Amino acid sequence: MKFRKLGLAVGISAAMAACSDNSSSTATDNTMTDNNLQASEQAPNQSNPFFAESTLPYGLPPFDQIRAEHFLPAFERAMQIELQEIERIANNQETASFENTIVAMERSGRDMDRVRRVFFNLVGANTSAELQQIQREISPRLSAHNDTINLNAELFSRLQHVYQQRNELNLDAESMRLLERYHTRFVRSGALLTEEQKTQLRDINSELASLGTAFSQNVLAEVNDSALLVNSREQLAGLSESQIQSAAQAAQMRGHDGQYLITLLNTSNQPILSSLSNRDLREQIHTASLQRGIRGNDYDTRKIVARTLRLRAERARLLGYDTHADYILSEQTAGSAAAVNEMLNDIVPVAVANARAEGEAIQEMINASESEPFELAAWDWSYYAEKVRAERYAFDESEVRPYFELTNVLTNGVFYAAEQVYGLTFKHRDDLPAYHDDVTVWEVFDTDGSPLGLMLTDFYARSSKRGGAWMNSYDLPSELSGGHPVIAMHQNITKPPVGEPTLLTFDEVTTMFHEFGHVLHGIMTRVNYPFFAGTAVPRDFVEFPSQVNEMWASWPQVLQNYARHYKTGEQIPLELLDKVLDAEQFNQGYGTTEYIAASVLDQALHQLPLERLPEADELINFEQQVLREQGLDYAPVPPRYRTAYFSHIMGGYSAGYYSYIWSEVLDADAVEWFRENGGMRRENGQHFRDTLLSRGGSADAMQLYLDFADRQPDPAHMLRRRGLAD
Repeated sequence: MKFRKLGLAVGISAAMAACSDNSSSTATDNTMTDNNLQASEQAPNQSNPFFAESTLPYGLPPFDQIRAEHFLPAFERAMQIELQEIERIANNQETASFENTIVAMERSGRDMDRVRRVFFNLVGANTSAELQQIQREISPRLSAHNDTINLNAELFSRLQHVYQQRNELNLDAESMRLLERYHTRFVRSGALLTEEQKTQLRDINSELASLGTAFSQNVLAEVNDSALLVNSREQLAGLSESQIQSAAQAAQMRGHDGQYLITLLNTSNQPILSSLSNRDLREQIHTASLQRGIRGNDYDTRKIVARTLRLRAERARLLGYDTHADYILSEQTAGSAAAVNEMLNDIVPVAVANARAEGEAIQEMINASESEPFELAAWDWSYYAEKVRAERYAFDESEVRPYFELTNVLTNGVFYAAEQVYGLTFKHRDDLPAYHDDVTVWEVFDTDGSPLGLMLTDFYARSSKRGGAWMNSYDLPSELSGGHPVIAMHQNITKPPVGEPTLLTFDEVTTMFHEFGHVLHGIMTRVNYPFFAGTAVPRDFVEFPSQVNEMWASWPQVLQNYARHYKTGEQIPLELLDKVLDAEQFNQGYGTTEYIAASVLDQALHQLPLERLPEADELINFEQQVLREQGLDYAPVPPRYRTAYFSHIMGGYSAGYYSYIWSEVLDADAVEWFRENGGMRRENGQHFRDTLLSRGGSADAMQLYLDFADRQPDPAHMLRRRGLAD
């Protein structure tokens, strides 16, 4: 099973911080911009769809009615309503109680939540110049709005009173946890600071919000600006006909008829390098990828990053922490920077040793196959690794792709597994509006056939969409608030020419199962309070359920159901299937090393005290120094993300990119639990749902795992899966 390296935005705060925006030159494929976000002839207050709850099934946002002009009035109205709600709670003359203070806060802000979710989800999935401008304006205002609530002295006084009486209130476990989490959140937001310190904190938070917006917009603009134009078809040797046509189409859309445009993803390594035989072009693409954000142009992000690091460190110190990492990790299951460092330090030498061994095998392939051998470089790795894979396992990706057609993978793979394990079924709702033509709406039904919620799938890459793969939510239910789950999952798969099938790599297949695991975590939520709904769990636990769901991608029963040739419908040959499964540990030294390198950089940047932070022009040298000191300076394997385009750590994963491998320890152990208990059985799925998936953040994360597995996780399962241990 391959390690998932793709990111996601979970929870509205992460979405606000990490969503990437688009430049104004990308409106050509932005359906919402062209059709739905045009100026309305009516006054906004008379037609604003956010001024009332949606009447669509499950409260689905009326995307066909939403226009850019609606958002600012909607935000302003929602902020006013929420502040009125908070003032009523803070100024209540009755003695503070759990009901009139904590539960009242849980009931507040519904209008704000609805507007915020739609806006920031659209900013990430289908942005425009209009939405970008609104984001630049509204982000610092929302930061100030949140601070007004979190730093309200009267409100905190009431909260503090209830908290101090907590042991006498006879609260159930979830209510007690809610009270404790509210108290912690307010303290971590500065409630105990002096008025002078609160003013300083407000300024920091406001500037950080603006910097986050600037970074995300620069990253997406730089991705688009760094695309490479290729003049001749011959230079694209090795690509499939569909890939070549897509490149021609992309160039034509930007006004370059007769040429070919190679677009980039937000990772350091570009997937297209595994197919291109032209070494000079591979080097150009790789160089362009690594230079993003440090070219000295309008989209350079170094000053933004350096300023963000400094403000985060100042805020941490203001709140009583030595570093930003200490501030973040104190709330995670890891608990401390020391625990994260110990894990990373244990993995680094094993990962790098495996990567170097893989590099030696690739160098042998270069020496044997090239008339004029050369030294392995980073832009050669994917291309020759694919040759090594083909030789070692007697197959390559081009043989496998025809058996992984997108719709079939989704319906007969992802949905089939969900039905077998959890009893869920799905129905396409083409009568419901979406925000882009590429988006499909699905109704989800529970085990007994009762309606459960909606899921939106958005698979194709476009210039108005941020990179990576992620899940987000438009609504999550709770006993207190009501509502229905409305969840969206996103990938960035290259869209083929019209009429051509979308054929996936096995990595893309596994990513689909991964993101659907997040969907399950949201759509199955059964909690009393909105605070705990869905993926509201520690950052280093949130990836665990999604990684568990990856197991079904390679589960024989599931594979046999979806791995069928898109033309003939024939099942993937058993011999080829065996080769695919045998090759799952292939190149794991590379995959682990590029991921660990990025995780180490994240910790290095956020574990530094304020006085030692690098300046903008020192960031790249700092990167190189850290990689060298940690034994990760192996040139053929660059970090998965460099600091200048490391969107995870400029958003919700700051000091938290280690979370994927931390969660994978739990994931690998959970997969063993399923195997030990009979594998794909409804009883197993129901147990996982009842003890963990449905409970969101309503209990301590590790307690949830113990409730499920009835044992501590064994890290050996993860190492063996990766081929890093016997």
